[in-house]
Amino acid sequence: MERFSRKEIQDLIKELGGKAAGSVSKKTDYVVAGEEAGSKLDKARELGVRVLNEKEFLNLVGRG
Repeated sequence: MERFSRKEIQDLIKELGGKAAGSVSKKTDYVVAGEEAGSKLDKARELGVRVLNEKEFLNLVGRG
């Protein structure tokens, strides 16, 4: 992430009523991925989960 740390993004998700999960499953709505995303990004793509970069996420939650 560029503007926020992973922890800050997780806290924001929780503040907005969401759940920041530690794993990706078919029940996952979005994955927020940074520049050096790893296996969770691969899993999200495999499952067809929408992947957002930091800017897209912030726009989605009205903080962009």
